[in-house]
Amino acid sequence: MFTGIIEQIGIIKEVIQDHSNAVFKIESVLAPELKIDQSLAHNGVCLTVTEIDGNVSTVVAVDETLKKTALGDLKAGDIVNLERAMASGGRYDGHIVQGHVDQVGICTSVQEVDGSWLFDFEYDPATGNFCVEKGSITINGVSLTVFNTAEKGKFRVTIIPYTFEHTNFKQIKAGDKVNLEFDILGKYVQRLFEGGYEDYLLEKLKGKV
Repeated sequence: MFTGIIEQIGIIKEVIQDHSNAVFKIESVLAPELKIDQSLAHNGVCLTVTEIDGNVSTVVAVDETLKKTALGDLKAGDIVNLERAMASGGRYDGHIVQGHVDQVGICTSVQEVDGSWLFDFEYDPATGNFCVEKGSITINGVSLTVFNTAEKGKFRVTIIPYTFEHTNFKQIKAGDKVNLEFDILGKYVQRLFEGGYEDYLLEKLKGKV
């Protein structure tokens, strides 16, 4: 379980192809504090730490993960957002994040406005995922509030200077792929309605159940 509050950024030092898997070696100041088998979110994708060597940690992404996220586009020199799993008793400064990416989105525009940045994204709505105006979303592991959601499959977020400088948003440009994890509460409500509970809930509200 994560919160979407990035602890540190890491730099991809090497990407090694191992059959259908990708092995990522990442340099960060967080590495010495990690432990083998620990869960660590990389651009919003929960991966297991398999090796630690000084300031470099190693994780492996399997083929399924590479197909359903933007991790496969990472190369040496790229910046990744890192977050350890939330400690028991910690604060939810962001929102509930699982580290399970729902789908890949595309950045369509970046605008600097009065010291902050407006990022526009689009995604394929045919997957059933959706955004709620002023609701939460995780982009590359960063917990954000969405707006301009009137057009299906499109939304906008505002990035303040601190977030811009301390995450890889400073590296994102139009045309780039990003990892999207939609709000877990919204997904559960959606599944309830898809599972045929809509009529039950309506009858319950009418006092007929």
